[in-house]
Amino acid sequence: MVAAPRRVVVTGLGAVSSIGTGAAGFAAGLRAGRSGAAPITAFDTAGYAHATGCPVTGFDAGRVLRRVPAAGLGRAARFAAAAARMAAADAGLTDADLRGARCQVAIGTTDGGADELDALTAARLAAGPAALDRAAVRRVPAAALPAAAARELGLTAAEAITFGTACAAGTHAIGDGLDAVRVGDADLAFCGGADALCRKTFTAFYRLGTVAPDACRPFDAGRRGILPGEGAGVLVLESLDSARARGARVHAEVLGYGLNCDARHPVAPDERGVARCMELALADAGVAPADVDLISAHGTGTRANDVTEARAIRAVFGDAPPRTVGLKSMFGHTMGAAGALSAVACALAIAHRFVPPTINHRRTDPECGLDCVPNEAVEADLRVVQSNGLAFGGTNAVVLLGRHGAAGAA
Repeated sequence: MVAAPRRVVVTGLGAVSSIGTGAAGFAAGLRAGRSGAAPITAFDTAGYAHATGCPVTGFDAGRVLRRVPAAGLGRAARFAAAAARMAAADAGLTDADLRGARCQVAIGTTDGGADELDALTAARLAAGPAALDRAAVRRVPAAALPAAAARELGLTAAEAITFGTACAAGTHAIGDGLDAVRVGDADLAFCGGADALCRKTFTAFYRLGTVAPDACRPFDAGRRGILPGEGAGVLVLESLDSARARGARVHAEVLGYGLNCDARHPVAPDERGVARCMELALADAGVAPADVDLISAHGTGTRANDVTEARAIRAVFGDAPPRTVGLKSMFGHTMGAAGALSAVACALAIAHRFVPPTINHRRTDPECGLDCVPNEAVEADLRVVQSNGLAFGGTNAVVLLGRHGAAGAA
């Protein structure tokens, strides 16, 4: 007889972002509608007409990390390890709890250590192969991110997995962690995403004409594109029985997720593919569209993405869809970390009963036609919240979170 899937809950949250660090700091930034926009200083931006992003400033990973020296990690790996450490602390997990526990560490990323690759490329061009720093070379692989998190937590029975599905990667990692816990392959999952600002990705989006000059304005009639960001989000997932046994606080329940890839176009989103992914997530969660109270959209602030996503939402939810917010207006497009930070935000919104706003909003694009909660957070009794992650190549991921014990999330 096959055992019923275990119910899975979120007991820990870790965040590194341009609007706040840690669960409390990130929640405060979301509720305040804080903007992380600032000039990019991570690399030389001479020659670009504009170079505004959402960099993480004033964050010292060395004050968070306990086992792994921050100086030995690349920037994205420092973010991942720090967010994992904060998530473990938020979950009330001790070293004894983690020692020998069957854990899955799943981190999504777009660039891995590409900021190190930027520096290595510059050194190679300036002075030849002899100028390459071997230590920096070891910090480039994307696999260094989950490895750093596992080492920081002292995990001895962990599976470390990297997801490279671009801007859907953080959401993809959460879905994988959900599967591992609910079928019993892992007792704990540390899942999310991390990325650092790098010249390579900034230049690619800039050449596509999708980097905004000043602010990200999802669903606004005057939107002009993304603001590249950086950071990390990590969630601790465990079974409901495990959480109850150790008296853990539950932020939210993970109800289900959906993944698909329509592969229609390298960069243009496909309405039907996005809608189908949402349908898959709703079916996996056993949730009707009418039960969803809030959608955290992918919401990049580009002309094509916002209209396509809005049409897909209406195709699934009808002419009166739930409130739909674009959180990238605050902390930028954090690439592989985007879906993870969105999911952390959704869990905080459920737990603290508020809807974070879409800031920088002036006039809603009638082609989008969504209630995007402009500029000011609102109090709300949220029971089911959906988080969308959409990536190049038609790769889509959607996760649904619910208030533990609420109708529709039981």
